[in-house]
Amino acid sequence: MKLSLTILLIILLCLSYFFSHKQKKEAEILFNALPNTYLSKSSFNKLPRFQEENYENILENFINNCRTKKAKKLYGDLCEDAKTTLNAKSFLVDSFVPYLVYTDAQKSQGLLTGYYEAELHASKVQTNKYKYPLYETPRDLITVDLSTIYPELKSYRLRGRVEGNKLVPYDSREESREKKVDADIICYCDSQIDRFFLEIQGSGRVKLDDNSTMFVGYDNQNGYKYRAIGRYLVKIKALHLEDVSLQSIKVWLDEHPSRVNEVLNYNKSLVYFKERAQGATGALGLELHARRAVAVDRKYIPLGSLLYIDAKVADANFSQAVFAQDTGGAIKGAVRADLFLGTGDEAEKIAGKLKSKLKLWILLPKTMQEKNI
Repeated sequence: MKLSLTILLIILLCLSYFFSHKQKKEAEILFNALPNTYLSKSSFNKLPRFQEENYENILENFINNCRTKKAKKLYGDLCEDAKTTLNAKSFLVDSFVPYLVYTDAQKSQGLLTGYYEAELHASKVQTNKYKYPLYETPRDLITVDLSTIYPELKSYRLRGRVEGNKLVPYDSREESREKKVDADIICYCDSQIDRFFLEIQGSGRVKLDDNSTMFVGYDNQNGYKYRAIGRYLVKIKALHLEDVSLQSIKVWLDEHPSRVNEVLNYNKSLVYFKERAQGATGALGLELHARRAVAVDRKYIPLGSLLYIDAKVADANFSQAVFAQDTGGAIKGAVRADLFLGTGDEAEKIAGKLKSKLKLWILLPKTMQEKNI
């Protein structure tokens, strides 16, 4: 009897192994230049609504994108060819191959969210009204590039400050509020809630009390991982998960001023800024164009990449080419993108509610060789 049960168990284990390994892989790691990204070769015919695209606008943005070293490295001679092409659509179709991006060997569905250029009010002088400092990168913040020792960790940075002969964690958001930060102050904001959401967006325009406007953008952060305060509000039963949005979070914070610090401190990450000469600027160093720029996880998608996305934005189909020109602490995973929606109230409204299923393609040069699998 025991022998029969043992044989039956072995048969079941063998069948389980057989069927699990017979499952067809939908995607593979195809390129040495994208060692973490599962891809499946596709075609322009499979890109939803590609025939409705503004090809001239894509070409114009591609040429602008090629001003950066990262894009030139990825697209090589195509950056020069784009400047002299006479037919934008033919250039795209003849020069690139779309590859559908997968989260792993089987799943191609991801998440699209949105962000915008934040707007806040501030003064160069601290007053009772303008009292929340917007810091530049602290002088004692040390950033360690781990790739100099461990090339496989090229996407990671270690941040802290030196105490004695040790590198210790830098001050958290709460600690920075209680201590003097060794940094220059760009301005003083009239709302710590608006300042917090400026950190989330990464860039913004500041309207000063002398009626002038300046632009600020992400420069560094204190080394802590980003934690979404929406999750904390769900955890403490302040909001239902399905109701979480930028707008609902702002309303709750406005209605509970005594708990603002508690909620904001849940996200220990603190962003430092620098003044910029132009509007919203991404990690690639280019000024972002509304609905043509996305933030990505560069562990999977190289900055400078030409992408194609299919999702819903403001309850309407949104299928078009975009460029990977930014990154974000909350943007993690291969099929994950954050769409830049511009500036103003409408952009903020759409961005705050945008959570859509996403399909993502990366457009690579036809000359790029797939590795032997």
